[in-house]
Amino acid sequence: MIRSMTGFGQACAEIEGVIYTVEIRSVNNRYLKIQVRLPDIMAFLESEIEKLHRENIQRGTVNYSLCMKNVSGQALFDIDENSLAAYVQRLKALLGAEDEHCRLDLASMLSLPGIIQPAIPTEEQTERMRHAALSLTQEALEQLSLSRGEEGKILQADLLANCDRIAAELETIGGRVSTVVQDYHNRLKERVENLLAQAKLKLDEDLLAREVAIFAERSDIAEEVSRLGAHLQQFRECCEKGGPAGRRLDFVTQEMLREANTIASKSQDAAVAHSVIEIKCAIDRVKEQVQNVE
Repeated sequence: MIRSMTGFGQACAEIEGVIYTVEIRSVNNRYLKIQVRLPDIMAFLESEIEKLHRENIQRGTVNYSLCMKNVSGQALFDIDENSLAAYVQRLKALLGAEDEHCRLDLASMLSLPGIIQPAIPTEEQTERMRHAALSLTQEALEQLSLSRGEEGKILQADLLANCDRIAAELETIGGRVSTVVQDYHNRLKERVENLLAQAKLKLDEDLLAREVAIFAERSDIAEEVSRLGAHLQQFRECCEKGGPAGRRLDFVTQEMLREANTIASKSQDAAVAHSVIEIKCAIDRVKEQVQNVE
């Protein structure tokens, strides 16, 4: 079963007074592009999180975010008291001795650069946070995989329906291959006989046969029909096999379109031309949907 590149996964848990929320969203991309957003205190996990993504996802743009909310009352930040004292001393120096009793807005002071710093966890706390984040990341990735799988089922049903449409039109074309040359022979013979009757001349059967043979050689589409059928079968097998099949399906679709264009250019039969138009419409739909396959 194929998988879509579009999906969403989420995992949430409260561990030791901290609520961890992991969200992963993915959309289409020819390659794998991972964008990770982490709190400053968890920045050291970026490479491990990217590694987990690469082990589970082949293609797509992936947006990962980890949010932490403290509900225990324990601060997740520190105040740099030395920096704050240095600011106060500088302000006093600027104001002078006569203004030493002026008031300072504490909230404004805390917003100054360097005052608020992320809390530095102990080694034990770091390991617990690491384990919690990675466990939730793996859970969210599993949810993402399920989501992409459900989307993939819908994609596969649409792709195979269009394959059935192409196969039906290809069968119609195959039925016309053997009669196109004979129809051309009959039409050409009738027209020549009518012209020669007016001039009271006799039809040269050898010349007519050569003309028909040249037409048959130029308009022979049996090989193209056979190749298109083989590509169609390969496309179905890729869908049924599953796994990361997006690139392969894209290449097979290009070959299918190439064969359909060759059939259209070589055949001069109206019924074949009509079927080729239907085939190309179906292939265009397939090309559009294949861009969503991982």
